[in-house]
Amino acid sequence: MTSGRVVLAATPIGNPADGSARLRDLLATADVVAAEDTRRLRSLAAALEVTVPGRVMSFYEHNESGRVPQLVERVRSGDVVAVVTDAGMPSVSDPGYSLTIACIEAGLPVTCLPGPSAVTTALVLSGLPVDRFCFDGFPPRRAGRRRTWLARLATEERTSVFFESPHRLADTLAEAADVLGPGRRAAVCRELTKTYEEVLRGTLGELAERTAAGVLGEIVVVLEGADAGAGVAVEDLVEQVEEHVEAGERLKDACAVVAEGAAVTKRELYQAVLDARSG
Repeated sequence: MTSGRVVLAATPIGNPADGSARLRDLLATADVVAAEDTRRLRSLAAALEVTVPGRVMSFYEHNESGRVPQLVERVRSGDVVAVVTDAGMPSVSDPGYSLTIACIEAGLPVTCLPGPSAVTTALVLSGLPVDRFCFDGFPPRRAGRRRTWLARLATEERTSVFFESPHRLADTLAEAADVLGPGRRAAVCRELTKTYEEVLRGTLGELAERTAAGVLGEIVVVLEGADAGAGVAVEDLVEQVEEHVEAGERLKDACAVVAEGAAVTKRELYQAVLDARSG
């Protein structure tokens, strides 16, 4: 059996001092370090006062699929392959998942070096319930699909955590206030563990106003779960369907997308659209 393995290694999300002793040891001994950004890896290693003797390879969104077979072969030959991203845990909205699956399918060892996580850090700082939560990555960039995504959160009773870029945050919060109601509580967590860390807490309506002028830095949003039985009005769903149609989708396809996860069938939604148009 090979002694090689993949190690998914969490890196600091802002403060280099959060790097663990195990992370230092891994960087100093790994045969290969697959890094989302090799320059950031070098900066992190310098901050941790570690020399990286192994081969450093770029491993990011646009070359990940091409790198996986090569890295699998390195593991098969007995090498320790460390996977590190710019911040936090590999595979969580970052590279790492495809390599993990490839190694599992090949019967090769995969392990994890735990550490900092923007998801759980934001969650515990939010002041919202933490007993049950879900993580939803980044919202869709297109407004119509984003509203559909928000509509699905209308009945989600768990606290939701998601990432958002600073230049889309204000629009997302404004749409969330419109779709979910301005009174739903949330928290905007900015620059976690860094010098200018800031947590804005309040309702969606309040946060939309407070961020309207723009914000800077890495953003994590935490959203309060829905009350049991909460839902979205059919009129709002009809509006979302029409947004999809205006974007070029067929009416039936738009109804199928919007109805998914909503308390209405696509047939009922289709009829509601026709009724609204005739009215």
